[in-house]
Amino acid sequence: MLFTDLLRITVLLVAAEATALGAISVVLANRDGDTATLLVAAGWWVIAAALGLFLGRAGRASEGMSRTLGGARVSTTLPPESGLRIAIGRLWPLGAFALVAGGLAWVWPQVAAIGAGYALLVALMWRTREAAVTGVEDRDGVRFYVERSSALEPIKLVRTPGLGRDRIPTGHPPPPPSEREAGVGGSRPA
Repeated sequence: MLFTDLLRITVLLVAAEATALGAISVVLANRDGDTATLLVAAGWWVIAAALGLFLGRAGRASEGMSRTLGGARVSTTLPPESGLRIAIGRLWPLGAFALVAGGLAWVWPQVAAIGAGYALLVALMWRTREAAVTGVEDRDGVRFYVERSSALEPIKLVRTPGLGRDRIPTGHPPPPPSEREAGVGGSRPA
């Protein structure tokens, strides 16, 4: 599985988790008429969003990824595991966190509110890491793949040569055609 894909999936899952936990906490606090929980949750979510945006700046994302990318094992072959197995093996703690926080919310809605703020902070903080890794891949002409390992261990990456990296970078228009290719000019075929 590509490391950039794992990062993208992680951010999307954590953002979805924040949304679900936030909705659960609002519904349950509203059901109980607990306005204090709603006000504290709203304040915490604003603080978490601001902190996540601050900590997720592009420069910090590059710093955060440097040790992980630097420790990648070099290989000319791709890891044999399927992407789905790697994603489930690495991301199951996110599901466990959502289930525990969502389950406890039925007794204490505050737990889901705090969990939603934490998930919001993490999603916003990690949103630029995929771009940082893509920048390194484009610069060096390599790809980073995730090796199968426990979610409770540091991630292990494999660095492979990037195939097809001679394409035009995204966001840049192709060069204009020469006059001869465009059919402009004084000479015509006879």
